[in-house]
This record gives sequence, C-alpha cells and structure tokens, in this order.
Amino acid sequence: MSNQENKNDINGDAAIRTNFIREIINDDLQTNKYNGKVQTRFPPEPNGYLHIGHAKSICLNFGIARDYKGLCNLRFDDTNPSKEDVEYVDSIKEDVHWLGFDWEDREYYASDYFEQLYQYAVQLIKKGKAYVCDLTANEIRDYRGTLTEPGKDSPFRNRSVEENMNLFTRMLQGEFADGSRTMRAKIDMSAPNINLRDPIMYRILRSTHHRTGDTWCIYPTYDWAHGQSDSIEGITHSICTLEFEDHRPLYDWYINELGIHHPQQIEFARLNLSYTVMSKRRLLQLVEESYVKGWDDPRMPTICGLRRRGYTPESLHHFADRIGVAKRENMIDVALLEDSLRQDLNKRAMRVMAVLRPLKVIILNYPDDRVEELEAVNNPEDASMGTRNIPFSKVVYIEQDDFREDPPKKYFRLSPGNEVRLRYAYIIKCVDVIKNEKGEISEIHCTYDPETKSGSPNSQRKVKGTIHWVSAPHAVDAEVRLYDRLFNVDNPSGDNWKETLNQNSLEILSDCKLEKSLNQSKPKDKYQFERLGYFCADYDSTDGKLIFNRTVTLKDTWAKIEKSF
Repeated sequence: MSNQENKNDINGDAAIRTNFIREIINDDLQTNKYNGKVQTRFPPEPNGYLHIGHAKSICLNFGIARDYKGLCNLRFDDTNPSKEDVEYVDSIKEDVHWLGFDWEDREYYASDYFEQLYQYAVQLIKKGKAYVCDLTANEIRDYRGTLTEPGKDSPFRNRSVEENMNLFTRMLQGEFADGSRTMRAKIDMSAPNINLRDPIMYRILRSTHHRTGDTWCIYPTYDWAHGQSDSIEGITHSICTLEFEDHRPLYDWYINELGIHHPQQIEFARLNLSYTVMSKRRLLQLVEESYVKGWDDPRMPTICGLRRRGYTPESLHHFADRIGVAKRENMIDVALLEDSLRQDLNKRAMRVMAVLRPLKVIILNYPDDRVEELEAVNNPEDASMGTRNIPFSKVVYIEQDDFREDPPKKYFRLSPGNEVRLRYAYIIKCVDVIKNEKGEISEIHCTYDPETKSGSPNSQRKVKGTIHWVSAPHAVDAEVRLYDRLFNVDNPSGDNWKETLNQNSLEILSDCKLEKSLNQSKPKDKYQFERLGYFCADYDSTDGKLIFNRTVTLKDTWAKIEKSF
C-alpha cells in the first residue's frame, strides 16, 4: 500500500494513487455505506493565516471530493470570537482559491448552526446527559484527574433536569458573569480517555462575534461544535489530523446520544517540516514580536508567505503528492518542498540575466557607440516560450564572484590573463585590473574576440568558463532580497526555539543590475536568474523601483558540499 497522495497536477489528469484514506472510502462505496456519496470538508478556524500544513489538508479534502465526483465544503469553525477576525476569513478563502479549488455555494460557518447546537444541548440536558457546572476553570482542571488517576465528579453533576434547564436558559439570557458557569456533558469521570471526563460544551463569553455580533453570550466549544457541524452538513468522511484521534470517541458519543447522521472520522499525520515552525501560536509570536515582517513575510510557512516568495499552486500540489498521506508522525525535509518548486519553475520560468553584486567590465576594443541585439533563449525546457533580444555594449556588469585577481586552482571564471565566455555573446580576456584609492577593485579592462560571437558559424573556439552579464547602459536597477530558511536547526522546538532563528535569513542587495527585458516586470512575475536561482517580483515593486525576492536557489545550498574551484 502506497502512502502517495492522489494526483500529479491540479486538474487531476494523472492516475489516482491509493492511500489508506482512499481504501476506506473505496470500502464504504463498495458497501454503499453512505448511499454512494462522498462529501468532505475543509474546516479551518479563522484565528490566523493558513500555512503549508493546511495546504496539504486542502489538497487532500478537495482532491478526494474531486476524484470521487463528490463535494467538499469550506466551513469556518468560528466558535471563539475573542480570537477570530474577518481578516482571517478573507485570507483563508483567498488561499483556497489560489490553490485551485472552489467550494461553489458551500461556504459554511459553525456559527450558522449556533441555534441548532443549542437545541442539541437542550436535548442532552433533557436526557440527563448534560449539566450546568459552577466549578471554575482551575477547579475543573483539578477535578479531571490525570492519565493514571481517575477524575472526581463535580458537586453539581447531579442537578435535576429542571434545574439544569433553568440555569442553561439563564446562561443564554446573560444573567451570569463570564466564566462563572459552564455546561458539561455527563459521561464518565473515570474514563481512561480524558476527553470523556465530562467535557465542557458551552462557556459564558461576552465577546462580539464577527458574524453574529452580540446575539450570543454563550459559545460552543470546538469539540462540541465540530462533530455536529459535520453531521448537519451531511459529511461522509471527516478527515482530521492525528491529534483528533483521541477526540473521536467523544464525537461519536455526542452523535450517538443525539441519534443524528454519523460521519466517518479518519485521522492522518499532520505535516511536520524541517527548519520550520507550524504552530499558529508560534507563528503569531514571530509576527507580533517583529521577527518577521508580517504573515506574508516570504520566510513564513504561511500560504500567503509562500505565494509572495514565488511558490506556485502546482508546486504545492506536487509536494503534497510526493509526501503522501501517512498514519504516523514524521519529519519532512524542507528540501523536498524546495525541490518540488524547482521542478515546477524549471518548466515555466523565463530565463533572464541579472547581476546581484555588480563589477564593471570595460571591453577596450569594442566600438564605443555600438550596441548589438543578441538572441537569448527564454526557456530551454519549453521551445514554445521562444527567444528574446538582449543588448550588448562596450561596458557590461558581471558578478564580483566571477572575477578573482588571484584565482584558486580549477577556477575557470575571469582572472588576469584568463578568458571566459559571456553568455550569448563573446569570449573576453582580462588585460587589466583597476583599483580605487582603498585598494578595492573598481573595474576590469578586457578585450573581446569578435570571431567568437555565440551562435556564429565562425565561433569554434572553446573556453572552460561561461558567465552571465548585463549591459551597463541598458541595465535596470533593482533591489533583491535574498531569503533563506528562518531557522538554523532542523527541528526548532522547546522553550528556547526563538534562539535558533537564522539571523542571516534575509540579505538585502540594493544595487543590483537586471537585463532590460525585466523593466516591465509586475508583482508575482517569476524568473530564473541564470546561475543564481529563481526569483519573483515582490508586491512592494513600483514603476520606479523593482524589488525581487529570491524564491529558491538552483540547488540545495544547505547540503554539506565543500566548495572547490
């Protein structure tokens, strides 16, 4: 049995790959458990921005619905108004759409069901299966017991149905202070599963809800609302991450006691990604404590951060396919995510030349007023992308790293007396090095061989090095932000997790020179800067100032490879 997920692309044209979730669904279809119906849902809480782990869940839930010709709902589990905001709702909808999925008219909220959930609660009270409790939060915690010791019954557990109904009604009407009372299920305080030890169903909370306003002053807990919301919507397969496995008996108890539609809950391992934190609480800390510049900072694992950095929906789908669906927790190397992006951008990104740390080269024997238009390939992986013309002139910029005054062994780039080919252009030879008053190299003087024009029938001479360049008079000025991994360790955890932040996760280069064709770049445009990596025009770009983010390097620069020239 393979743990590979379903498709190789967004449209689902590839063959379906099996996994344990699909095998369960296949069995249910065979036995006609849900009358041949498959309906899933993606149920985020609108209390933060979605991250790469949510992207995996989105691809899984919407992908299953698509492949089985079923439906997938988008439902916001908005049961805690003190932490929720319309901003998060809007961002979640944008992320799901960006990933290529559409919930059509099935946009739901747990708050849509507040009245029905209240009636369900009344039903449990009348059955003697729920009660109003006056214990404080700390007392409830103390009474709950431990994993090895049973809990103790609340002194309010045996109130009559009439008294419980009276108190619950008065809770609804706002007679009691916040936190002074709760409503709890009456299950078993000695149950081995702590989730079954009379869990809280309602708490008093005066907080304005983003949809219902101040209509309610009691709110259902997540555990009470979640399973019933699935049931109300007719969900057949409720796909959750592993932390909800211990909650399943509670969800089953609620549904069985109410006698309502019973979805099948299936748990899978959440995504754990190396060099990354996935906790909403910790991501919020990074934002609020200014370790990053917002939820969409390109170093963040949020979907909006990945989008701004230059990730594509297709790359995230491919990544989800590659990691598959597992039953046990494991750590996925972030290099796999980066490789999925490289594979996608390699096929779609236009190749251009950019010099990030410019060094001026003057070609002494090239005519002063001459400008040639040289043909360059836009993408060797896709001939349909065609070619473009790039200007060549007497003065060009090259990368500082592509010149060494005292080169090491096997250094095949430019050095005094050495030759190198300029990509798509000519072979040049360094004849002089000019330095400023500080002794720093300010420019290089070279000569060129006019018989070595790239692509010319007369260009037979070979040299070992080829470097990129940009014509100085035609160069487009830009700022380039070199983003790297946010943490220095593969598993940032524990109380000191912030001490493992990579202090060099962002380097800003303000004097970069780009080829002329990038002058019309718009935010989100993606390119491969030849020899340097993949880059994306940032949202901060304006007509007067281009800004590019490094999306990913051409290879895994974190690999333990000794650089040798």
